Amino acid sequence: MIKINLRGSKKTGLLLLIVLLGHTMLLASSIKVTSIPALQKAIDKANPGDVIILADGVYTTKENITINKKGTLNQPITICAETRGKADIGGLGGFNLVNPAAYIIISGFKFTHKSSTAKLGSGTSFCRWTHNIFENTGDGENLTVAGSDHEIDYNTFQGKNSMGRFLAIRGTGSQIAQRLYIHHNYFNDFASQGGKNGAEAFQFGLSGFSLSSSNSVVEYNLFERCAGENELISVKASAVTLRFNTFRNCPAQFTLRHGNKSKVYNNYFFNTPGLRIFGDNHLVSSNYFENCNPAITIGNGDGEVADGAKLTSHDRPDSICIIYNTLVNNQENYVMTARNAGMGATAVAFAHNIIRGGKTAVSLSGPYMNANWEDNVLFDVNDPGNIPSTGYKLTDPKLVKAKWGYMVGNHNPIIKNNNFYYPFVNTALKADIKNPPPDNYVLTPEDVGYAAGRSKRD
Repeated sequence: MIKINLRGSKKTGLLLLIVLLGHTMLLASSIKVTSIPALQKAIDKANPGDVIILADGVYTTKENITINKKGTLNQPITICAETRGKADIGGLGGFNLVNPAAYIIISGFKFTHKSSTAKLGSGTSFCRWTHNIFENTGDGENLTVAGSDHEIDYNTFQGKNSMGRFLAIRGTGSQIAQRLYIHHNYFNDFASQGGKNGAEAFQFGLSGFSLSSSNSVVEYNLFERCAGENELISVKASAVTLRFNTFRNCPAQFTLRHGNKSKVYNNYFFNTPGLRIFGDNHLVSSNYFENCNPAITIGNGDGEVADGAKLTSHDRPDSICIIYNTLVNNQENYVMTARNAGMGATAVAFAHNIIRGGKTAVSLSGPYMNANWEDNVLFDVNDPGNIPSTGYKLTDPKLVKAKWGYMVGNHNPIIKNNNFYYPFVNTALKADIKNPPPDNYVLTPEDVGYAAGRSKRD
């Protein structure tokens, strides 16, 4: 950044400022292109601050559009469609950002090209994909992210009927991509792939990355009608925060599959198989589950990574904190499924949760040692199940009907700490959140995806 010394007269300083600003503006340019070769040529010549606009139309690529340029924080290089969603890039290749690409914005396109060609490669940083539509063809990923400090926001991923993922997060060596910000995306309509493995809507990492910390945030994303395989989201990394997301009518399960120390809080689950947990030291708090089957599954481990088990194992859940969640009218509520010679889970805290309706409140088919059950509320369930009598009370939690479901109302006579329950933010988590969301914030398609929000060109 240029620093200006304004010693001397105000007039001299102002004149210098105008000259410098004018010089900066002259360095940047805006260019409109009408073909893929012209687009690649403009990218190859781009300087910080340049805006490259692809005219509306349908384009067919024969190879990837490669980007290795660097913008700056204050002057990114923007590559955008003339009209949001009206520049359709099909064919054999997509935007491939390679080292040392940085501060690049990809905005407003519709991608119908071959899958596994849109990438943020290792060594890239501080780039943004925003307000795009992904309807890629063939097996593979719609978008792969291996670099760090990227932002993926307000995109629509839809209409997939092939193996692969909408969005796949990778890394370099054994280190997962770090400090990603993934928000306000719409993941919808992923057809079942017949039970085959490898068709998650969103895969965050692989087993080889699982012991590395990402420190990334995934928030305000909407998932609807995603049935690719049995896992909807598969987290295979450590220290990922997933919050304020909505999952609706997806016959696939959000799974903390590998890794430790992730936070899953203030999410909505409607008519899904809910959340499954493996690994250590996770926090699951202030989530809402309605009409799920099951709501929360604590994994029955088949290995202990800390003792040398393979990273690909189902790592025994240890020291998991499941608190302040609201479970309403679920077929099954809190379960552990059976496993031959299963190791179960250890030191799980299940406390201050509300379970209203459904069959059995707690059903555990495996070892469950050193558990902590405290101050849970059960109401209108057929059977408490495996929860000890000291860990709950049978009473009406006095939930209040809202448009989206049920919530703990203000001045609740039964739940004394009602501010801890969904949709309110657990006070222990407030330090994570700069701008807490409004109450009852269930996402709809109008809140997310390429047509929502504001872009810099609006």
